[in-house]
Amino acid sequence: MLQRCWRLQKPLALRRGLALSQVNHQAVNTETPEAEPLDSFERLYLKERIEISPFQRVLLGAGSSIAALLDPRRHDMIACLGETTGEDALWNILDTMQASEEGQRIMADKPRIHTDTIDFQQLEKLPPDTFGAAYVKFLKDNQVTPDSRMAVRFLEDPKLAYLMTRYRECHDLLHTVLGMPTNMLGEVAVKWVEALNTGLPMCYGGAVFGAVRLRPKQRRAYLKHYLPWALENGKRTKPLMPIYWEKRWEQNIHELRKELGITVLNRE
Repeated sequence: MLQRCWRLQKPLALRRGLALSQVNHQAVNTETPEAEPLDSFERLYLKERIEISPFQRVLLGAGSSIAALLDPRRHDMIACLGETTGEDALWNILDTMQASEEGQRIMADKPRIHTDTIDFQQLEKLPPDTFGAAYVKFLKDNQVTPDSRMAVRFLEDPKLAYLMTRYRECHDLLHTVLGMPTNMLGEVAVKWVEALNTGLPMCYGGAVFGAVRLRPKQRRAYLKHYLPWALENGKRTKPLMPIYWEKRWEQNIHELRKELGITVLNRE
């Protein structure tokens, strides 16, 4: 972490135009690359982001990790932790997005998931075995809303900021496709899948330290069923960030799971 923070930062225009692997392997060019035009998300993010120094990033990362451990309900601290520790993983995710046609479309369109952008009434009309209908049912059964995700504020690069935004807004979609509820066992299990699938440090932290807070009966179920299932799916599942979920509403959820390599845990 300290090594990452004190490392010399690449020019923003260069980092916006090239994937990290390309930056590391291309020969040094004395001419400054021309910056890509900003889209609406990037313009708004650069206007609203909070700029911090490397030292401030270290302090925020350390402080938010302690606060999140003491009180897992502090979603603001968990969000801060994700932004201050996840840059390397986000660059890797960006490489993954750019390597697939579906991921490229997501980065070009930058879709958002909340009640103003998704026609939930239309999703309710879909057949019950479709992904869209399952998503609406998940939201109702667990009494959650896609509008509750915190905005990204501390990442320097707007593309990485979008990826973190996308990760947060797709969290309930992952619950849906994985067949996991929002109770403590379900959240810890989903965090393991997210950690192994994305490499985000905050996901590993949530998975490890979330399990510590399980009650004895929950811990037995976790060790016997949930943890083995989560580790197996996390290792086997295809990269989930490049999935354009909004284009999959009408897809049969069982076929979608089969495509992604996901098996559902039998909790009975």
